This record gives sequence, C-alpha cells and structure tokens, in this order.
Amino acid sequence: MRGAMYHSMQGGKAHCRLCPHRCVVPEGKRGLCLARINTDGAFYAEGFGRITSIALDPIGKKPLLHFHPGSLVLSLGSYGCNFRCAYCQNHGISTKEARWQALSPEQAAALSLEHAPRGNIGLAYTYNEPLVGYEYVRECAALIRGQNQLNVLVTNGYVNPEPLGALLPYIDAVNIDLKGFSHRFYQEIGGSLEPVKAAISACARACHVEVSALIVPGKNDGEEEMESMAKWLSCIDSAIPLHIARFFPRYKMGSLSPTPIQTLRSLSVIAEKHLQYVHLGNC
Repeated sequence: MRGAMYHSMQGGKAHCRLCPHRCVVPEGKRGLCLARINTDGAFYAEGFGRITSIALDPIGKKPLLHFHPGSLVLSLGSYGCNFRCAYCQNHGISTKEARWQALSPEQAAALSLEHAPRGNIGLAYTYNEPLVGYEYVRECAALIRGQNQLNVLVTNGYVNPEPLGALLPYIDAVNIDLKGFSHRFYQEIGGSLEPVKAAISACARACHVEVSALIVPGKNDGEEEMESMAKWLSCIDSAIPLHIARFFPRYKMGSLSPTPIQTLRSLSVIAEKHLQYVHLGNC
C-alpha cells in the first residue's frame, strides 16, 4: 500500500510527514518506525494488512473505563513503533517485524460485524503503535463507521496534526499513553512531549479521550511531575479519566523492581486534586 503523508526528494529519498520524526528515508530503507519503506522512490506502508495480534478484548483492557463499559472490542495490532521505550511490554512486535497474517480492511470489518452478537462494538487499533500503520487504520475505520460500529484508537499520540485531523472524524474513543510529563523523559524514549500534548488536545475536541500514565520507578514517578500532568489535563477537561499504571520489569528494564503500590496511591491523591476520575492499573 502506497503511503500517505510523504513527498519524494532528490536522490530517491522519501520524506515522511506522518509523525514528528519526519524521517528522510533512503531508497530500500525503512523509517524509524520499521513499518514504512522506500521502494523505487515511492514510500509504502509495508505493514498494511499485516496483523500480528488479534483478540476480542474487554473495553476496560484498553484501558477505557468510561466508554461503553462492559462491552467487548475486536482488537488488532501489526508491527512497528515510532518510540523506543526500554520498558516496552510489546517489544516483540514494536521493535521488529513479527510473524503476521494478512487481513484486509474489508476482512477486518466483516470479522468485527461477525462478533457483534457476542457484544463486540467495533475495532480497536492497538498492541503496537497503530498510527505507524495509518493507512490501514484509516480504511478500516471508514468501513467500521459505515456499518454503524465504533472505532477505538490506543496510541502514544506521536503523530502530526494533519494526519490525525484527517483520521479523527472516524474515531469514537482514544486512549493516549502519556509517557511522562517532562522533556527529559521523552528524549530518553526517542521523542518529545509537545506533539503528544497537542494530540491529546485535538482528540479531546473530537471524541472520548482517556489517558494512561505508566509509572516507572526513578524515571517519571515524581510528585511534581504528576501535579503538572494532572493540572494540565484538567485545563483541557477535568473529566478526562487518568489511568495511573504500575510498571513491571520488561524488555531492557528487566532488572528494575515493580512500582511500589504506595507510590501509585500517593500520585493518585495528587491527580485527584485536579481530575474527576483517577484509576490505578496493574495493581
């Protein structure tokens, strides 16, 4: 599938405009996300229709606790991500091409409808970073909307305003993973904070939004940081639910201890000063 949001450059290079990395990709190479490739001077969404993970999940697992609670959503994932989190829980599909099965947008929409009698409300784009497969999400979302089902996006929010704005009319609910609330932390994972803040603001104007914050000991667990995060979210809408989640050792942080539960409780007290709904996760 030829990619959207790019333009060709001299020397056969492609300039991707999907996310703030704005990768300049030489011929035969992939972008940082690993899901988009420059072939013969054209930029392709290589992961289009390549599904590594599929499950009928409770909506609360996304987590979305204030959007059709108790329902199920058919969840799809591909491979690739535009961050490099050392604690990634899905590094087997986010950091490399993984074993996949082909599933066209039409097949995904049909499968979603097939599961409707079991309580399925639509499709969730999740597991890896779904927006590196922007074209697939966009086509699936249009089909799902056409059959009166719902679209759920679980994302890190690291996307440029133009593609996000074109997609949001088809999206009903979003959970955005706000990795931390400092520029330092975002630099460690290979990104920056401001584009994520812009994405949260844009999504909050367009659809139902919930925010997740995985608390990593010694990295993003400061009380001042939580105070700033919760206060900023409340300026958008104090009714935005915040999920404060417990870190468990994963990937390159396998030797780090889990987040103390008392840390989560202390941070939740701070967040509750500004937000109506604060939930603890992974406890």
